[in-house]
Amino acid sequence: MALRASQPSPDCDLCPRLEAFRADNIKAYPDYFNAPAPTFGDKNAALLIVGLAPGLHGANKTGRPFTGDYAGDLLYATLAKFGFSNDRYDARPDDGLELKSAAITNAVRCVPPQNKPIGTEITTCRQFLSGQIDGMKHLSAILCLGRIAHQSTIAALGQKQKTAPFAHGAEHPIAGRPFALFDSYHCSRYNTNTRRLTEEMFELVFASVRNHIDAKSKSRL
Repeated sequence: MALRASQPSPDCDLCPRLEAFRADNIKAYPDYFNAPAPTFGDKNAALLIVGLAPGLHGANKTGRPFTGDYAGDLLYATLAKFGFSNDRYDARPDDGLELKSAAITNAVRCVPPQNKPIGTEITTCRQFLSGQIDGMKHLSAILCLGRIAHQSTIAALGQKQKTAPFAHGAEHPIAGRPFALFDSYHCSRYNTNTRRLTEEMFELVFASVRNHIDAKSKSRL
């Protein structure tokens, strides 16, 4: 069976509201990327990180997930600390940053108005998340940033939501799959400003992910 596509076309018209918003942004910000944000990272990654959607002045501007907004500052610093990057992040797509055995994508690939995709958009875009996961043959872990990313990933995996409820710091085995799913609150400015998510909390999740991947790697030796 052919693999599902992992990336929508640059002029994707599957979600009329997002297509219209993209057209508005092309006029307002002609120098921005203004297209569905592609997955960034290692195609043979052991770790896939799933966020919510591109930020208007983040990935929608730069064309790289979590690049150009506050959430990226925390995410990429943490990736570097746990050995998942070469620590060259400078909020620009040409900063020389490379991920190591990690990749980053979003549940919804186009920037939504007010950073809030609606249900039909999440469902429609899920086919690309499914295709992304199916095409990654070396996965040991998926890390979902936030409840919506978690719920869409669980659906993309064909699992029931009640078998793996979202909870910060949770680890879920996935039946029939060779990887586990991990949860964290989203590393947004709002969550960190309100202390719902602290740097220490975020790093504890990454420590669990790193330990899981390393243990899986050793078991294959």
